[in-house]
Amino acid sequence: MEMEDEKIEAEGIDHQTGLIDHDETAWLKSEADLVDHSDDAFGVGHAADSPDYRQFTKEQLIFTLKELAVQSAQRNVEPVLREIRVAYEALRQKEKDTAFNRYLLEGGSPDGFAYKGDALDSSFDQLLKVIREKRQHYIRQQEDQKNDNYKRKLALLEQLRQLADSEDVQADQFEKFKQLQAEWKGIGAVPGIHAKSLWANYHALVDRFYDNQSIYFELKELDRKKNLEAKLELCSRAEKLAGVEKIRDAIRELNELHHEFKHIGPVPREEKEIVWTRFKAASDAVYARRDEYLKQLQQDLHANLEEKLKLCDEVQAFASFQSDRFKDWNQKTKEILELQKKWESVGSVPRSKTKEINKRFWTAFKSFFHAKSAFFKVVDAQRTDNLKKKQELVQRALTLRESTDWHNASAELKKLQQAWKEIGPVPDKVGDKVYKEFKEACDYFFEQRRGQRSKQENEQLENLKAKEALCDQMEQAAVAGLATVEQLHEFENQFSAIGFVPRNRVAAIRNRYQAAVQKLINSIPALAEEERSRLLLQNQLLDLKDDPMAEKKLFVKEQAIRKKIVKVENDIALWRNNLEFFSRSKNADGLREEFNAKIKVASDQLNQLKQQLKLLRTAV
Repeated sequence: MEMEDEKIEAEGIDHQTGLIDHDETAWLKSEADLVDHSDDAFGVGHAADSPDYRQFTKEQLIFTLKELAVQSAQRNVEPVLREIRVAYEALRQKEKDTAFNRYLLEGGSPDGFAYKGDALDSSFDQLLKVIREKRQHYIRQQEDQKNDNYKRKLALLEQLRQLADSEDVQADQFEKFKQLQAEWKGIGAVPGIHAKSLWANYHALVDRFYDNQSIYFELKELDRKKNLEAKLELCSRAEKLAGVEKIRDAIRELNELHHEFKHIGPVPREEKEIVWTRFKAASDAVYARRDEYLKQLQQDLHANLEEKLKLCDEVQAFASFQSDRFKDWNQKTKEILELQKKWESVGSVPRSKTKEINKRFWTAFKSFFHAKSAFFKVVDAQRTDNLKKKQELVQRALTLRESTDWHNASAELKKLQQAWKEIGPVPDKVGDKVYKEFKEACDYFFEQRRGQRSKQENEQLENLKAKEALCDQMEQAAVAGLATVEQLHEFENQFSAIGFVPRNRVAAIRNRYQAAVQKLINSIPALAEEERSRLLLQNQLLDLKDDPMAEKKLFVKEQAIRKKIVKVENDIALWRNNLEFFSRSKNADGLREEFNAKIKVASDQLNQLKQQLKLLRTAV
């Protein structure tokens, strides 16, 4: 095994510098393999044991980004920066989708949607730009530094070669050699393409120096023992890393230990394989933990993949959805947004599947909203037509707002309001404006009408007081017994001239007035019954003159009089027939007188009814 390693490492030697010490460099390839296990090994998903940035708010992510921006060391920034950027973009996309969906729910057209983000988005983008520029600057500096380190190490190799090839044995040569070693260790990393050959040549020259400086063999052995102690200390520290809770911290410190291990230098030949085996075993224990973590992470990612595949199957039904009803679209929109929430809560999937599964889900998602957009375009056309109709109603309402034809204008405005309700919705951006114009026109008219009604109500209350006072006078005149027919007519003219009273008092004041007339007529002395009936009927006809139902009431009264006339005429005819029967009887004188008296009374009543009918016809 040792000879095989020596052969491999010898291939990287500059053949002009001589041979390499096989015993001291056999560990190089195995160590290089371990050093390759850097932080980049966690590139499958979230960094090991790092915070779950997907649970952060936008403010928390920006705060973390600010901390990264002020860090002087940029070596390990990129993995963390990548996670923060993914988490923030997910939040930004979620807000954008929410705004887009709300815009669509409010009837907006997808083509007109524009999302600018908020102040936090601007801050995040600016910080990201600053960090990237700083990172690029850092990388350029590192590359420049590595190239400079390479030049410096080439110069040190030349000095070391001169020192190793020198035939003079001087006391200060070992000190110069140690100074060159210390300077070599302090220089730092070089470009990767030169690292292997540079290290091979360096260790070849170191071993050649020890071999050529036999007089300092004891110093060489003492130095190797010190190197052994240092490497054993590194082994102990590496073994403790197996108990570090955060695997990422353990990996980071292990890489630092590997860097130290490389720079310490050779150890006694008999201890070389032992110490390397121990150090490698401690390293393998840490990497085994890392592999277990990555295995569990892969299981979680595949579980997330299965869950997202189910959601992809569910969302496919929405891609072909069609309906002509707002309610159906709104319900389906709520359902698909719930699917979106579930999708966003599931978490990451294997990187190789991310693009494919995202495309499948979001293609169906967008298809649904494209269909919804097409539906709303049709709706928009209908709403535009509705707007024209409502604008026509607005113009008509504006022409009626100043009208004083309270009855007709009120009726027409109410019809306009009913038509407004039946037309349907208009575009949201003008809906409030056109409704406000229509409402203001209607409100203005009805406010003016209310003012007019208030004035009329006050006048009607005054009329009521006047009519009540007139009734008081009529009642007092009736009680005094000094009333005349002329005075009755004067009261009638005054009552008719007063005007309207409140609607809820019309019946009461009319009943009181008619009762007062009845008392007044009855109180007039030496007035025949026929005259009383005529005066009472005239008063009733006069009272009906301004009644909106006068025609109907007159008709009813006429029919009642006609009915009485028919009944009286029938009674007279019946009684006259009975008289003819009684005329053939010798003992019916008393009955004939009785029936003659009835016929006379009925005839008088018939004359009165006919006079009333004639008077009624004259009024009509």
